[in-house]
Parts: sequence; structure tokens; C-alpha cells
Amino acid sequence: MLVDSPLLLASLIGNDVPSFVLSVVTIPSVAQFLGWIFLGCAVGIIIPIGILFLECLTALLPDSLPEPVGSSILQGSRPSLDILIPAYNEGEGMIPTLQTIQAQLYPGDRLIVVADNCDDDTAAIARTQGAIVLERHDLLRRGKGYALNYGLQEMAKAPPEAVIIFDADCTVHPGTIDQLAYQTIAFHRPIQALYLLYPPHHPPKPKDAISAFAFTVKNWVRPQGLARLGLPCLLTGNGMAFPWAIIENAFLDRGNLVEDMQLAIDLAISGHLPKFTSQSKVTGFLPSDGRAAQSQRTRWEHGHLKTLQKQVWVLLKAALRQRRLEIAAIALDLSIPPLALLVMVWAGLLILSVLTGLLGNFWLPTVVLGTGGGLLMASILVAWYRFCRDMVSFRQLLAVPLYLVWKIPLYLQFLIRPQSEWIRTQRDSSDVAPSSHL
Repeated sequence: MLVDSPLLLASLIGNDVPSFVLSVVTIPSVAQFLGWIFLGCAVGIIIPIGILFLECLTALLPDSLPEPVGSSILQGSRPSLDILIPAYNEGEGMIPTLQTIQAQLYPGDRLIVVADNCDDDTAAIARTQGAIVLERHDLLRRGKGYALNYGLQEMAKAPPEAVIIFDADCTVHPGTIDQLAYQTIAFHRPIQALYLLYPPHHPPKPKDAISAFAFTVKNWVRPQGLARLGLPCLLTGNGMAFPWAIIENAFLDRGNLVEDMQLAIDLAISGHLPKFTSQSKVTGFLPSDGRAAQSQRTRWEHGHLKTLQKQVWVLLKAALRQRRLEIAAIALDLSIPPLALLVMVWAGLLILSVLTGLLGNFWLPTVVLGTGGGLLMASILVAWYRFCRDMVSFRQLLAVPLYLVWKIPLYLQFLIRPQSEWIRTQRDSSDVAPSSHL
């Protein structure tokens, strides 16, 4: 029974409480007060949901901006090019990656591998594949950003026109290097290739399938939606091309867990807006080992959330100061948290808003969150139907609640003790990309 009468409340707790307090402190009034708080939270969460919906919807549009490759730009010679690969204890696992790259290089191109703090045969194996190997040893300054910065310092002695960065455990699909090299020079902008990770099992486990789906939404659907609107994207760390004049002054040695995301922000603020292209493709696999998968997701998502907290307002202030919509677009895109967390926050707020609605008869937060839920569901279904049906079955998509349960410890850890140190993900050398994915 609701305690909504001051007289009844007084009879329950005694006559020592002033009547004006009793008239205010009732369950319905408290519920309505909480309802206004939840309304603010609902408006806050519906903004990233709305942006996600817009990106997923516009990703369906045809490309209205022609790519320079295939046009008259191909009549000239390809820009001088360096390929940069950071590697930590990759061993023989990096041989397929180096081979897919070597097959696309021209005479004069350089393939540079930074063997970063390796204690195995990574350097020797890279040399057998025709790579120039730089060996770096610094146990205090560890991580991909430091390795990249080390490689760029070496390149500065004889700089190329363009630099392309790949991870050491991926497949670089045919034509990708040509596309990236021409486009980064033609647009004089950073260019981000399509970078996808597939589930490690065939058929995949539901958790792996959902994880690959979330990765595809982040790295393909959303950047493509932004590209259809003529807007820039964030960098994803693999398959990134830069004119030397842009990358030579980049700050990569910060120890950031998501150095690619921070690099995109720094470059955007300085006027160099990254551009997404689906004409270039790089693929890999998610880890099959559960602990490795958890470690990888923790590094990615903790780094994302830290960057979101610190950089969204930096970008918005820069957009206002420079009066550039493109920088604001990157800020709004960055404001979208990891998909699993977005769903969890929305569901939690919806449950609380329904409870306060029942207690205080204040349903506006529930209406707003219900609308947001519809947009969120539409975004997921649109992205799945258009981009991921061959990777994730609809039955596997129904396993999303179990996937969310798997992610709860990751987000609790962020609240209690967020990861701050870069930790390499254990590689799976046995996985080979299936032909259907190539």
C-alpha cells in the first residue's frame, strides 16, 4: 500500500515530524522527484542512441562521393610508401600477414617491422620475409603507440610520401595498399580501411558471434554511415594510411590504451579529418581463448570509456572554436559507448523509470526510454540484416542477454579499477580466414 497521506504517515512515525514535512515527504512525491532525475538520464542516453540510429540508417544509402581510385589519378605513379607494423612476440604467426603485404608492394616500397620488447624469434622471422626490422627494448614504455613512434622516428631519416599501418596478425586483402596509398595522397587526409574481426570458430559460439557483430557495427556500419553523410570517422588501429606530412608530427607515445582513437582526435582538432573507405579491407579473428578475449575487450572498452570521458568535451569545444561541424560529428560519434554498455544502461534506466512510474504516476521518462529502445532495436536489426547476416544468425542474435551478462564484470572493473596498462592479447595462430569472408 502506498503511503500517500500525511496523516497516515504521521500515525506511523509519530507526531514529532512537522506537518509541512509530512506533506512533502511521501512516496509519490519522492517517486516523482526520482522520475525527473530519470527523465534527465533518459534524455542523456537517447542522444547516443539517436546518433547510432542515424549512422546505421545512413549506412544503407548509396555512396555519393566517388573514390579517386579508378579515375585519372591512377595514370600517375603510386606515391612512395612505407608499411609500418608493430610486433610483440608474434613469431611465425605474422608470416601470413607479411606475405599478403609483400604481394602488393612495388619496388622501392619499404616494409618495416618494429619488434617491440620481443623475447622470441619475431625479428628473425620478419627478416626472412623481406622486412626491415627495428628492435626496440624498453620495459617501462610499452605498448603499440611507443612502437609506432619508434618506427616513425626511423622513417624520418628518409621519409616516404605515405605511411600505412597494419597489425601483425591480419589479412590485407588484394588492392588494399594501392587504394590506401592513392587516397591518402589524393585527399591529403588520414584514410581508414574497413577492418573486421571474425569469430574464431565455425560455426561460432553465440558469445563470439555477438562480439564480432558489435565489432562490425563499430568498424563498418557506423563509419560507413558517417562517410555517406560526408563526415569524418575515428581511426580503428589497423589499415590506417597517412601522408607523411601529417603523421610525422603525431603524438603516439602516450601509453594510451586506444592510441588509434586518440590519434584520430588529435588529427581532427589539428585540421586533418580521417576518412573511411570500404574499398580497402583488412580482416582478422577474435581470440578463441576466453581469457584472451576478455583481456582484449577490457583494453578496448576501458580505453574507449576513458577517452569518451576526457575527449568528447575537448572535441565539442574545438568544434565551437573552429566553427567546424565535422569535429562536432566526431565528438558525437565518440559519445556512443560500447554497444553492450549502451544496451545495459538503457535497460537499467527503463526498469527504474517503470518502477517510479508505478509509484508516482510519472511516465514521461518511460515514454522517452521506450522511444530510445525502439531506435536501439531498429539500429541493431538494420545493422544485422544489411551487414552481418552471413556472420551471425538470427538465433545467435537472440543470445544478446547472455552476452550482456558476460560483459558485466568488465564494466564493474572499469568503475572499481579501470585498466591503465597496455597488455598484449594472446594470438591464435591456428585460425585462417574462411574463403566466404574474403
